[in-house]
Amino acid sequence: MRSIRRRLLLGLLITLAVALLLAGIAIFRQARTEANALFDFQLQQMALSLPAEPFSSAPGVHSDAGGLVIQIWSRNGVELYYSHPRAPLPPRAELGFTTVQTPEGDWRVYAALVGDNVVQLAQPMVIRDSLAVSMALRTLLPLVVAMPLLALLVWIVVGRGLRPLRRVTKALDARAPGALDALPEAGLPDEVRPLVRALNSLLGRLDEALVQQKAFVADAAHELRTPLAALQLQVQLLDRAHSETERAEAMRDLRDGVHRASRMVAQLLTLARQEPDAARAAAAFVEVPLAPLLRDVVAHHAALALARGIDLGLDAPDALCAISRVQGDANALQTLFGNLVDNALKYTPRGGHVDVRLVAASPASVVEIEDTGPGIAPAERERVFDRFFRGGAASSADGAASGYPAPSPDAAAQDEASTPRAQGSGLGLAIVRNIAQAHGARVELFDARNGRGLRVRVSFGGAASAPPPAL
Repeated sequence: MRSIRRRLLLGLLITLAVALLLAGIAIFRQARTEANALFDFQLQQMALSLPAEPFSSAPGVHSDAGGLVIQIWSRNGVELYYSHPRAPLPPRAELGFTTVQTPEGDWRVYAALVGDNVVQLAQPMVIRDSLAVSMALRTLLPLVVAMPLLALLVWIVVGRGLRPLRRVTKALDARAPGALDALPEAGLPDEVRPLVRALNSLLGRLDEALVQQKAFVADAAHELRTPLAALQLQVQLLDRAHSETERAEAMRDLRDGVHRASRMVAQLLTLARQEPDAARAAAAFVEVPLAPLLRDVVAHHAALALARGIDLGLDAPDALCAISRVQGDANALQTLFGNLVDNALKYTPRGGHVDVRLVAASPASVVEIEDTGPGIAPAERERVFDRFFRGGAASSADGAASGYPAPSPDAAAQDEASTPRAQGSGLGLAIVRNIAQAHGARVELFDARNGRGLRVRVSFGGAASAPPPAL
């Protein structure tokens, strides 16, 4: 487990150590520069203090004081004095300051004319470097000694700075599983407040999602009771059947009841899958051509339309097909248009027609599904998108899954070979709207252009909502 406190302490100590090292290097260089200037001045003053009169040569007296080497020559080049005969210095003097490199290291040499003599003084540079290092260490030693105290102070200060995070953590740990109210922001530092605001935003979204989930589960449980009770009753009727005719009729009713229950469960699962996090779903969107997708939907429902004697067609001009593209999930969009076409076929009488039109593709794509069924009353066109809503006579229709009224008598008299009629679950248009909202689209209901039937418009990319004039 990584600790912010430890990481901050370690980072600050490493930074301080690097700063001390750099400061030590700078102090050493400055001290060496000052030591060189001081020792150069000392060499110069010592050279001027030597006697200027000629004197006889004298043996050198070895002394290690300050590592100083003194050489004196007469003007004729005769060596008069050499304090360290074994010192590796040049046998001739070069007036002024020079730095001489020798096998034993660098030497700082000063030579000058003093009266009738040539005087040369030399000192090893290592002495000056040692003095500079000593000065730098004496300067940095108090800071090095104080580092443990600084570490303790940093640990305490960082701990006090992290107290707001611990308060937020304790507040979250103390909450009950269902407590999703916002965390208080009062008294929090500026660095912690954005985190708390993000948590509050997440808690708000979770609360909304839980409310929707609870409502969904409650509604689903309530709605599933009816088909399950009907199945139980139909099983009892099958057991009580006395003739083959009664048994066949009871079996058909049972089969239809199973179909209705299966359809409701499938739609519940579809609705649950279409309610993920919108931001996460949008991140997986790709460019989807609308025209091929609509062709697949129409082709998939062609057999059902033929069995019911309904003219199902697709109107997609070539000019629009080439540019009709939206960002989305192809499978979800197929579910959206498939639900709309399926509901339109279910409530269009035999001999009617269902038209799927690609109306616009630029700058926003618009698709319309129009049928010649009974339509939906204007007062109920907004409510039909609610889950499990069944409006008016729609209570016995599978189209109640989308809010459609009950099937017309002609549709009810269709061939038994067609898809069995099913009781509506009130989920079809709820699924359609959820998918549309996830794609930033809008679903609107209008009267058919000929005045009878329903026209459903799906607009992508903020297309205008005003319906075109009826033809």
